[in-house]
Amino acid sequence: MADAKIELIGPGDIAILVDIYSQVFSPPRDAEFFERRFASRRNVTIMLAVVEENPVGFIIGYEMMPTTYFCWLCGVVSDFRRAGIATQLMQGVEAWAADNRYALVRFECQNQHRPMLHTAITEGFDLVGIRYDTGTGANVVIFEKEL
Repeated sequence: MADAKIELIGPGDIAILVDIYSQVFSPPRDAEFFERRFASRRNVTIMLAVVEENPVGFIIGYEMMPTTYFCWLCGVVSDFRRAGIATQLMQGVEAWAADNRYALVRFECQNQHRPMLHTAITEGFDLVGIRYDTGTGANVVIFEKEL
């Protein structure tokens, strides 16, 4: 297991997020993509996983409802997958949400992302639903965890 340092970053660090996102997902996104998503959200948080001073993963979330924190997007660069980085990021979000008086953490994951589904179950999240995403044509599994 990699021992990552989980760091909370701010809006001024979106360039770092854009770089990591582009290493993990396709197509790449620019800063404007994230700024538009964050514009109408409350309590947006961006956490980086850093190993030996190199960002290797991220998790982004925001308030969904006054008592519910929603993890919108999580990614880990390929060389650091299966090393516990996503678990450390999820634990970082849970701690932040609990410290900020949220009662519940929620996230959604496409059914084909088996490692993330496994992480959710291992970390004590409950499967609370499933929905069909017309944009991607994929089933999305909905998880929640009470804090």
